[in-house]
Amino acid sequence: MYKSSLALAVALGVLAQQAGAAGFVEDSKLSLSSRTMYFDNNVREDHAAASTNFKRRDQREVGQGFKLDYISGFTEGTVGFGVDAQAIWGIHLDGGRGYHKTGFSPDSSDGSSESQWGRIGANAKARFSKTEAHFGSALAPMLPILVTNDGRLLPQSFEGGTITSKEIDNLTINAGQLTHAMGRASTNRTGMSVSGASADSNKFRYGGLDYKLTPDLTLQYYYSNLEDFYKQQFLGATHVFKIADDQSFKTDLRYFDSSSDGKNGSGGGYNFDNNGGYAKHAGEVDNKTWSAMFTYTLGGHALMLGHQQVSDDGGFVWLNQGGVVDGNGRSEGAGGASFYLFTDSMINQFAKAGENTTFGQYSYDFARLGVPGLKASVSYLRGEDGRNQNGNGTFSEWERDARVDYVLQEGTLKGLGFSLRQGVYRGTGTSSARDVDQTRFIVNYTYAFK
Repeated sequence: MYKSSLALAVALGVLAQQAGAAGFVEDSKLSLSSRTMYFDNNVREDHAAASTNFKRRDQREVGQGFKLDYISGFTEGTVGFGVDAQAIWGIHLDGGRGYHKTGFSPDSSDGSSESQWGRIGANAKARFSKTEAHFGSALAPMLPILVTNDGRLLPQSFEGGTITSKEIDNLTINAGQLTHAMGRASTNRTGMSVSGASADSNKFRYGGLDYKLTPDLTLQYYYSNLEDFYKQQFLGATHVFKIADDQSFKTDLRYFDSSSDGKNGSGGGYNFDNNGGYAKHAGEVDNKTWSAMFTYTLGGHALMLGHQQVSDDGGFVWLNQGGVVDGNGRSEGAGGASFYLFTDSMINQFAKAGENTTFGQYSYDFARLGVPGLKASVSYLRGEDGRNQNGNGTFSEWERDARVDYVLQEGTLKGLGFSLRQGVYRGTGTSSARDVDQTRFIVNYTYAFK
């Protein structure tokens, strides 16, 4: 599936030699990243299952991931050309039949995990003035309307083309069209879709801008369209008020307006399941979601408080192709998606119709106590008034997450990072998720070749 991208990469390599490769070679970077991860998902109770049929399921996985990234510079001239390439390799270390169902790694035929998996992708790129275009199969957008997921061993990636322009001072323009997605635990590509849908689309188009109105205030507008599923508009504003050298107050406002497109709601696999919640019009995308976050920072302390409201007509929607299958009829590993709201937490999303979610987080940077590289945080989210899938009654849910991160600051293993994360989720009502206790332990290290 990557032959076209790799052929393009080779062609650009030859072009670089012919066009004057000083910048292409001298500005190139090569790095190898390693991630070891222990993942324990302890399912305490399933609200959707009858109590007599529920069987407690412990889902435990351990794996090792490697990611090799090559990023070239640009050839000399008015228009510079370059190429980026990425190779990823996942190795399953533990978590056999009965324990593997986390989307941590691909399924084998007996229901256990594949022992290893990997893929290779590449992007061609061109630069003119302050505008860059990228085309290939290793794209990783990080935008309000599309957030690339990196929550397991290996990252999600996309195939298509993107353009970023900074020709106007203080204004960044982003646009693109994506055709396929590669899941974080998959060797193959799939089309793109939404929660619960079996059909997919090969056209996700977006455009938007980030405008820094003042050094402290940034305004955003984005539009995206997943053909035959949804259209979505985003408005955002971020302001940082500096009180003193080590004291500030940040305001972050976000608003999404999503509606159906094309075949959505018409059946045939194009339906959106509203994240398992209520929908005024069955199968259709119809949602407005706003959130406001306020963060006060003093020295190493940071306290964040916020609120989010999901409209009553349907749940929040984001790109999520977990329900589709690839050309070999395999779906496991294609899932795993993120979105641009604080409620996209460790276990749950708090994104069903009608949910009012209040959340907060406290974090501390221990560099202020003479321990640079050590950080800790604890967060709590509580969702109320979520509408049950059948439209009768409401549900509530809450989640508490805690994490400690440490990165070595010096020595031979400088940059070696450790992260311990623990989450607890509980809910009431048939539309809330399973009660879960989750633990993750992650070791990260990146070596940059010189």
